[in-house]
Amino acid sequence: MTHKLTTEQRNERSAQLDQLSTIEIITLMNEEDQQVPLAVREALPQIERAIEVIIEKLANGGRLFYIGAGTSGRLGVLDAAECPPTFGTNKELVTAIIAGGSQAIFEAVEDAEDNEEVGRSEVRKQLTNRDVLFGIAASGKTPYVLGAVQEAKQLGILTIGLACNVNTPLGGLVDYPIEVSVGPEVVTGSTRLKAATAQKLILNMISTATMIRLGKVYKNLMVNVQATNDKLRHRVIDIVMEATPTNEEEARRSCDLANGDARAAILMLQFQVDYPTVMQALQKSGGHFGRARSQLMVQGE
Repeated sequence: MTHKLTTEQRNERSAQLDQLSTIEIITLMNEEDQQVPLAVREALPQIERAIEVIIEKLANGGRLFYIGAGTSGRLGVLDAAECPPTFGTNKELVTAIIAGGSQAIFEAVEDAEDNEEVGRSEVRKQLTNRDVLFGIAASGKTPYVLGAVQEAKQLGILTIGLACNVNTPLGGLVDYPIEVSVGPEVVTGSTRLKAATAQKLILNMISTATMIRLGKVYKNLMVNVQATNDKLRHRVIDIVMEATPTNEEEARRSCDLANGDARAAILMLQFQVDYPTVMQALQKSGGHFGRARSQLMVQGE
């Protein structure tokens, strides 16, 4: 009998799943899901090491590329897509490559994950040795992802791998492995469940902690949020009010003067300086809010 990956094994607790009532099914799923954050907690040291090297690369002009197939690839796409609106990054800073291309975001392109050479080709086309390649594969053995990582290593590109099994080919190949085992799925082999939940939690940590450390957050406020609709324009005003001792009218006026940039509006109010002065400080700091604030504080002394 061949050894099965943990993510492919039968879950004895759900062996009679098709005989359960609706409430029994969702209760079981909820109980199984509670194991996920505990499993992720065990991998926090690995996650920390990965974040630290990503920060270093991005601070020096590099980019972060997620790569995966199926559900893993879609989660990479989701995390990358959320960075520009949440943290005000350009769309090239964090991006995602998915086996099968954009079609695979909406429908399964199952054979795409088996093509190792296509994974290699994507790396050759898109990455440089200033970047980071972050492979995502629940099994830890997806050929498309392994091919990409192998190519990246040959090109001197830093590699990180996220798998939902331990001692995987991906983990053994990358520079910085993250391996978390959440156990067998409620529906055997359906890694869009607990494995995907673990991946989502970890990717949340990766992008959020990285952006915080890069100065995209002030206290716990999304000061780099992009005001692209009416809801977000109101949110920017609320953020300015939270960060400064000001009323709504003054916050709105400052936001207008700052062209909707919450960072600039906050700094203008905190230090009573004009928009060009604030933007100069932000430019000198590389867009790092905390460092720009420190510069203005020193200038005001």
